[in-house]
Amino acid sequence: MPQLAVGDLAPDFTLPTADGTKIRLADLRGRGVVVFFFPAAMTPGCTLEAQDFEVLHPELAAAGYEVVGISPDTPEKLAAFAAQSHLTYPLASDVDRTVLVAYGAYGEKKLYGRTVEGVIRSTVVVDPEGRVALAQYNVRATGHVARLRRELGLPEPTA
Repeated sequence: MPQLAVGDLAPDFTLPTADGTKIRLADLRGRGVVVFFFPAAMTPGCTLEAQDFEVLHPELAAAGYEVVGISPDTPEKLAAFAAQSHLTYPLASDVDRTVLVAYGAYGEKKLYGRTVEGVIRSTVVVDPEGRVALAQYNVRATGHVARLRRELGLPEPTA
């Protein structure tokens, strides 16, 4: 399964969101976009990752980035997840996994020593012109967002 690399044109997408609207990557041109792919709403790891993105969301916005989370969950499940976790950025539903595949975020992966097919937890940063600025695959739910903060050059939080 091919994964995206820095400089690649980010595949455009239009997906339904948790709030009942649709999100199009093309509509976000002119800003950076942090797209993160997660396996399943309301699971412990995905909840931690989504909440970490929520904490970083204001800083990302101030630095010119939009945040979009994508999973194969239905819009209804994503709406419940957003409400339960107090998420303010869009969550998009890719039930048929077309966008996940296009971004290299779906395919074979190791899970507890077994090879399975599923969502590969990934984050792709798209620059304002629509090109991949950063692509991270097989990231961990915890610690990943802090690493992303450093790689984007955002200041560390003060205590």
